[in-house]
Amino acid sequence: MPNFNRHQIRQAAFQVLFALNANDTLELADAYQAVLTMDQFDAEEVEEVAVPDYLAFLVTGVTEHQAELDAALTPYLKKGWQLSRLAKPDLIILRLGLFEMQNSTEAPDKVALNEALELAKQFTDDQEKGFINGVLSKFVEA
Repeated sequence: MPNFNRHQIRQAAFQVLFALNANDTLELADAYQAVLTMDQFDAEEVEEVAVPDYLAFLVTGVTEHQAELDAALTPYLKKGWQLSRLAKPDLIILRLGLFEMQNSTEAPDKVALNEALELAKQFTDDQEKGFINGVLSKFVEA
């Protein structure tokens, strides 16, 4: 079984959440395996991978608490904007970052914010990274 570090788990959580968002008929277990076995793409037989606990915590938490996360994020959007106007990667990163900030005892708020910005660097552009930083930094305890 591959050993995933926290950054890789957050990347996988983003990818699973994005896949589920893009395909509402996709089963969660299938989304996990598609993301976790990507490195086996050329293999004749794909070996199923156990889902890391922290990955399940993030994905389940974001999906189960999406309404509360969205309600918390909405006041910090640009004036007149709705969540539906955001690019899907940005919205998923915001939800994931905020969920981790509010619910993880293992990652301090600043670490969760920094990790969200790393995801933004990888999956969005610099302008969106600044937007994500602006919104999530409102939730970091001074």
